Amino acid sequence: MYLSSLRELALGSRLKALSDHFYQAVDEVYRASGAGIEARWFPVLRYLRDVGPTTVTDMAVAIGQTHSAVSQLADRLVEAGMVTRQRDPHDGRRSVLVLTAAGERALGELGPVWLAIRRGMAESMGPRGMALLDAIDGCEQALAERPLVAAILDQRVALSRAVVEVVPFQPALREHFRRLNQQWLERYFRVEEVDRALFADPEGMIVAPGGAIFFALYAGEVVGTCALIHEGDGIYELSKMGVDENYRGLGAGRKLLDEAIAWFRQREGRELFLESNSRLGRALAMYERAGFVRQPNARPGSHYARADVYMIYRGA
Repeated sequence: MYLSSLRELALGSRLKALSDHFYQAVDEVYRASGAGIEARWFPVLRYLRDVGPTTVTDMAVAIGQTHSAVSQLADRLVEAGMVTRQRDPHDGRRSVLVLTAAGERALGELGPVWLAIRRGMAESMGPRGMALLDAIDGCEQALAERPLVAAILDQRVALSRAVVEVVPFQPALREHFRRLNQQWLERYFRVEEVDRALFADPEGMIVAPGGAIFFALYAGEVVGTCALIHEGDGIYELSKMGVDENYRGLGAGRKLLDEAIAWFRQREGRELFLESNSRLGRALAMYERAGFVRQPNARPGSHYARADVYMIYRGA
């Protein structure tokens, strides 16, 4: 599933989908069993039966829902005859929710249905169901101890002080070379055979013959990459420049480019060129600012079907 690939970023959406699935399943069970309640009513009705008359505010805290959500749910339960609002005998200025006789009867008949729900979930989900319940318990406790918003904003402040650094190729980063380049190739063009060959063996095809691969790191996250491919006789191709589109504005592309040019100069290379496509306007502008000059025609014998721009480095 797509959302699973986003991990923590889609946690709320994934839990919402699971919640909807469970609500719908239990509602179907209630209807099939002739029960007169809905799945969303359960926490309020059960709490009123187990604890007794309760204010909307206290109920919201107890079941972890907003005051507004509980108030709206209470309105529906009053309409259904399951709950009534009464004056609090201890404080006449406020009202409490009270389970009605109809509500008591409805809950009193649901024991076999709830047992079926418990056993059906155990059969359907197996040990993973218990693991999910334990994980939810752990999440609730952790969030109570360290509120999520505060934790995220603290991280945001820390990240605002982070800067992009460029590091040379490391085997542990190999997969990011493929990931970052495949990301933009699939979005704008297609992955060609020459690309697949380089992704499969970047050490053998780029590093070993005298080239280099660089990675841009932001707070330890790999956000960009580029390569210098040695064509022989001091001629290098700047290639496979890819920056994660979620990290634009950090200057990662320019830092990678500057590092590649510095590496080329240190080795007293004879020529540095690149091939690109006219659709990539922002990238072409960056190359021009760095000292690359567009040539009138495409490079003879180009490896890439997508290439319609040929640029040679003339110095900034």
